Amino acid sequence: MKLLMISGDRSILQRKQGAFWYTLQELRKHFDRIDVICPRIPKASRNGDAMTHGGESALVGGSVYFHPCPWSLCFQSRWIIRKGRELVSTFGHDVATVHEYPPFYNGMGAARLAAKIRIPYALEIHHIVGMPRASSLMEWIGWLLSRLYLSRDARSANAVRVVNEKVGRQLMKWGVPEKKISVVPSFYLDKKLLTSIERPPIIYDVAFCGRIVTNKGLRKLIEVVHSLHGVRLVIIGDGPLRTKCEDLVRSLGMQNRVAFLGWMPDLEAVLGAVASASIFVMCSRSEGGPRSVLEAMAIGMPVVATPVGVVPEIIKDGVNGVITTGEPEDLAKKIRMLLSDSAMRERMAKEAPKILDTFERGKLIKEYADFLKSLATEKKKG
Repeated sequence: MKLLMISGDRSILQRKQGAFWYTLQELRKHFDRIDVICPRIPKASRNGDAMTHGGESALVGGSVYFHPCPWSLCFQSRWIIRKGRELVSTFGHDVATVHEYPPFYNGMGAARLAAKIRIPYALEIHHIVGMPRASSLMEWIGWLLSRLYLSRDARSANAVRVVNEKVGRQLMKWGVPEKKISVVPSFYLDKKLLTSIERPPIIYDVAFCGRIVTNKGLRKLIEVVHSLHGVRLVIIGDGPLRTKCEDLVRSLGMQNRVAFLGWMPDLEAVLGAVASASIFVMCSRSEGGPRSVLEAMAIGMPVVATPVGVVPEIIKDGVNGVITTGEPEDLAKKIRMLLSDSAMRERMAKEAPKILDTFERGKLIKEYADFLKSLATEKKKG
């Protein structure tokens, strides 16, 4: 069976071995061929043969091919239709899946493509921008556009995949039929890798891992750490606000207490850096996952997290993690509490890895593949 994937993720073409790379490594075991239509790579990210103009790059394995748009995002929907028709005509794909988010060019292109070639497809909504709380004007606009458009977007799709129940309930409130919605988690954990990670010597108190953007709350975390005498913070990740956060660290005189490590080459390096701290903190205002919390828990890290994304479904407050409102006073209180109570940290270190039984990568990706294949099967029956 062959899968056509329409995505905004071009990290693999930028030579980043992140979550998308690990997902496709496993997903390709379930399909004869996977073609990924994605946007063009930004000029700043072009790296040798990783940059193509509408060509093919098989960077995951022989059965996965990438087709980046040769034009700007303004023409992405047109590229999806043009390239999609060409690929399906050549290889006869059985099913398609579409990663959707504002400004909805993936969904628009997929709907028009499906109308022309009659291919069944799933609309995947991993996260609703600005839910539960918008952290910027742009996120508020994204939330409003999602409210106005997603129910319409879902009409032409055969199914809508969400990755947690909260997103599914919100879509139903906005008019997406319940029968179209399937909860298929995307928080794939590599049990073999995660259980092989050995904790290095502890040199930091708090670890943060994620893209450095507004909704992640890193600036707030830095200010909270500043208020906690002697607490050391390690930051894994990069993003447009990194320079401003580094400036904040300097202005607070925290250079000896905060380390910016940037992007790490692979997941093993990321987990090693995370494990060099006593606890892991995630204080985002909105999230689809986040995967970083699950990975930290899987390696036995005590976690302090805001109740966003899948967190309310996996963390039992005080048992396998600690829930915070994310407000500075509460965040400081929870960090201080956990750092000062070694017995609590030890209990959580034993309880947290049990999530591996729920989110094991091989099992969940098989369920994802079976979900997509079922759409093709239903079409044949119809």
